[in-house]
Amino acid sequence: MCRVPLLLLLLLLLLGSGRADSPRGKQRAARPREVLETYNGGVCLQGPSGVPGRDGNPGTNGIPGTPGIPGRDGAKGEKGECMRESVEESWTPNFKQCSWSALNYGIDLGKIAECTFTKMRSNSALRVLFSGSLRLKCRSACCQRWYFTFNGAECAGPLPIEAIIYLDQGSPELNSTINIHRTSSVEGLCEGINAGLVDIAIWVGTCSDYPRGDASTGWNSVSRIIIEELPK
Repeated sequence: MCRVPLLLLLLLLLLGSGRADSPRGKQRAARPREVLETYNGGVCLQGPSGVPGRDGNPGTNGIPGTPGIPGRDGAKGEKGECMRESVEESWTPNFKQCSWSALNYGIDLGKIAECTFTKMRSNSALRVLFSGSLRLKCRSACCQRWYFTFNGAECAGPLPIEAIIYLDQGSPELNSTINIHRTSSVEGLCEGINAGLVDIAIWVGTCSDYPRGDASTGWNSVSRIIIEELPK
């Protein structure tokens, strides 16, 4: 940028106007006007374009912007299918019934009836049921016990399966009129029995610390043992 005094400007203008008719004056007047540039009341000669400058250094990062407005919830998707693969094998029912029309078994100690069952799995339980007529009579206090055995042993998983009848005041004689027969049941679950053939029997015996009386099982009626294998 340059500043030219006002007097010098006037002088240049007079010289240009006085020689307008000469070839030199005409030639000077024909110069492109972009040679002269008026800047804040002054005239500067415009030189050739300079060499392009290099790129400046990158600026520093600006201040982080404020968080935007949270977006809206999207549309609810379709309900997926529940895919659950079962690895357990299907359970096949396994049960058996043994029945007798009239046992009329009058023993006081021993095995009454037996039913053989085929157990399919070792990790299952056996449900057993005896249903039939039971009777007890005696002159004084007495007690009889009906119970199940599995291959000759009482259930130990978890406890024996049993039922008792206790009579406190009996008849003066064994053949007195106090002679009541009632249909009763002995029932329970037994675990810990291996797979295979199982001999299941109903027995009659004495109660601990009490004398035995006159027992009767299955009088004049149907008696049955029902056995069922159940999953644990």
